[in-house]
Amino acid sequence: MSHMHVSHADIAAFAAERVNLPQAVANDYRKQARGVREKVEAHLADHPDFTLKKMLLSGSLAKGTALRSLNDIDMACYVSGADLPGDPGALANYLAEKLRKAFHQMDPSQIQPQHYSVKISFKTSGLDVDVVPILYRGDPDWYGDLVNQENGTFLETCIPRHLEFIRNRKDANPDDFAQVVRLAKYWAARMKLERAGFRFKSFMIELIMAKIADEGADFSNYVEALQAFFTYIVRSNLADQIAFSDYYTPGAVPAFREPLKIIDPVNAKNNVSCLYTMAERDMIVEAAMDAGDAIDSALYAPTKQETVRYWQKVFGSTFSP
Repeated sequence: MSHMHVSHADIAAFAAERVNLPQAVANDYRKQARGVREKVEAHLADHPDFTLKKMLLSGSLAKGTALRSLNDIDMACYVSGADLPGDPGALANYLAEKLRKAFHQMDPSQIQPQHYSVKISFKTSGLDVDVVPILYRGDPDWYGDLVNQENGTFLETCIPRHLEFIRNRKDANPDDFAQVVRLAKYWAARMKLERAGFRFKSFMIELIMAKIADEGADFSNYVEALQAFFTYIVRSNLADQIAFSDYYTPGAVPAFREPLKIIDPVNAKNNVSCLYTMAERDMIVEAAMDAGDAIDSALYAPTKQETVRYWQKVFGSTFSP
């Protein structure tokens, strides 16, 4: 087995050129998000009874796992008050009304309710900020209920702990954990384009990576880390339950019956993969098997041309070290 033709350094160079959100762009996006948060905080200082209580950058940009293709920013907005609507579908309209008061200098048309969130569109930068409301009831750790984007029900979450969970894995594997996650997300995005019906959401990828990281996988070599990711999926057939003990004990996890059981690290009762069917699970396993086989073949290929051809099965035709 050899890394002679395509090495860790080649994968890292490809990631820097094709996969990762450039640092300067990420900084600009974070600056934009910070401006949104500071505007709300300033409004709170003048209106302490205002129902928007806290805004946080969330999603892949906050975790450091954003891809170059990122085109909007995710933020969480904690809201509370006696006038909160009980209907999840009405919450976006409620939040849009409150945000228009906080951003009174903006044209109201720039703040529009979506299905379960609110989009703030900035004319100067052309950037959209997607604000997700979270019902807050005073929990000191900032637990609250958001609307599940997949089925429209309320779901308990904790954005600060989600960010802390990923940060702890990044601290254990500085730079490398986030990079391998981005590479896997890039692969999954390609599979969605190439295989009809394929789905594999980013949060599930992050949690599988966290599991193999916790079990001692070496993330400092991207070739071996990716192979460990694909090997885990194939060997487990994604039939094993994945859960973590950062914020709850294993005994708190109920007996789930769905084909996939990947449990939210901040909410033991939330199976983040609960809506995936057996057929969709099989598609992920099959795609992972093909990717793992391609990497194995690349490691034994006698020429660089053949090695690159196998890696292109994983990353597409733009991969050319």
